[in-house]
Amino acid sequence: MSEIVERLLPDEGSLVTAVPGLSLHHRRSAMAPDSSLYDPSFAFIIRGSKRVILGDEIYVYDQDRFLLTAVGLPTIVQVLDASIENPYVSFKLDLDLDLARELIAEVDQSGSSHDVQAAGIAVGPVTPQLTNVALRLLELLDQPADIPILARTIQREILYRIGAGPVGSRLRQAVQLGTHTNRVSAAIRWLRDHFDQPIRIAALADIAGMGESTLHHHFRALTAMSPLQYQKHLRLHEARRLMLADRIDAGSAALRVGYESVTQFNREYRRLFGAPPKSDVRTILAGAS
Repeated sequence: MSEIVERLLPDEGSLVTAVPGLSLHHRRSAMAPDSSLYDPSFAFIIRGSKRVILGDEIYVYDQDRFLLTAVGLPTIVQVLDASIENPYVSFKLDLDLDLARELIAEVDQSGSSHDVQAAGIAVGPVTPQLTNVALRLLELLDQPADIPILARTIQREILYRIGAGPVGSRLRQAVQLGTHTNRVSAAIRWLRDHFDQPIRIAALADIAGMGESTLHHHFRALTAMSPLQYQKHLRLHEARRLMLADRIDAGSAALRVGYESVTQFNREYRRLFGAPPKSDVRTILAGAS
């Protein structure tokens, strides 16, 4: 698998492939903590290791453990082990939740709900069966004519292997209609689409079809944050992206993501990313040059 990725992506960076939702990643040095908005996805490390921070929770995964993200979550990520001799090599597959929903409906003929409280991100064991299907997914990149025919079938098997394993409840929670997690996901989607707008917990609870206290309880169980903390992380991650991509100043970025106080923005930015906005962006740009 490493040979395939390094051949298609010989230099450091990321590559979006012809397989829907599949991206390759290659680094030759460890990285400083960076912000990342994880969408529902399956992340598989071929060489190296990575740390993901969600709220106060820390997840580390490597060749023996994969990362499953069931809902969109703002995280801090860091590649831990990478060098020229032993580069970090991985791939990420965005989850087709419609395909997952079909598969789970087929597997769960009994109709059991599996409605347990669990975080929307989890680390699971890499089994020989999962490794085998991951290899077949990567091998498709050398057979482009087969991608339209086989990619969906292979992705379905990956979903089956995840669902049948110890972290399968996270996947089930994300796709089963009527579970608490699915209703919280509706609130999460609203926050992601309207993160720059003022938030009313009562209105958010209506979107989720829950009482306010119930929403708080299940939202925190899924994201390790309250709705207000989640919105704040979304705003700060987007502000960082704007400053890096559009080269705008911190005050302009703060206003564009919904902050009324630049002082508050600077304080919260430093708390999350470890440095004031200007210094943080300068460091990132210097490292990229």
